Amino acid sequence: MRAWARAEWGPLYVALRAALLARGPLLAAPLTLGAVVLTALLQFVQNQSWGFALVEAAGAVRAADPLWLALLRTPLSLFVPALDLPVWGALAQVLCVFGIAELCLGRRRTLLIAYVATLAGTLYARIGIALGPHAPFGLPASDALVVDTGPSAAVVGLAVYVAVRHHARVTAVAVPGAIVVEVLLKDNLAGKEHLAALLAVGALCLAGLQSPLGSRAGEGSGLPPIQS
Repeated sequence: MRAWARAEWGPLYVALRAALLARGPLLAAPLTLGAVVLTALLQFVQNQSWGFALVEAAGAVRAADPLWLALLRTPLSLFVPALDLPVWGALAQVLCVFGIAELCLGRRRTLLIAYVATLAGTLYARIGIALGPHAPFGLPASDALVVDTGPSAAVVGLAVYVAVRHHARVTAVAVPGAIVVEVLLKDNLAGKEHLAALLAVGALCLAGLQSPLGSRAGEGSGLPPIQS
């Protein structure tokens, strides 16, 4: 078991340790710390009588909204906790997964992948509703009014991307497998958006993320590139 764990997560552990030693635990992941604070702040504001409408106007995304408005709200929606879920879950997801991603991939790449995954879910909701409830991967028209916020799609995408980059093959398969089980057990908008996020991030993995940000996984964090 120990040998398997070392083979599965050893490269990831080495990358995390190098980042922490290079910059220190308090300075290694400023993006993650800022995201945790922002998520907690938005949770506090949206639970106030004076703040709910403000957070809704700035970060609540619905498929019924005009596309330009949904795109404008999508970046902030990532950090708006879902009202029907405990906030500690969102905070834990951001702290753990964003933290690992920032240490291993750098700030810019972490933000890019998180946004791509979240955007994929946002756009899928519109496609699914257009397909209708009887089509494969379709959605009922009532889902157009569902408020779509939270970090879960970004977390799923980042977890898979980090696993693939660091050759954690079982983890890279287990996360999508868990999402498929989620969709089979509870066929709802959130689960299908997670699948859309996985497809988008999977495309980035296959393409090697050849973007203007460069191909270095450590860019933005001061770390050497990952040797694939």
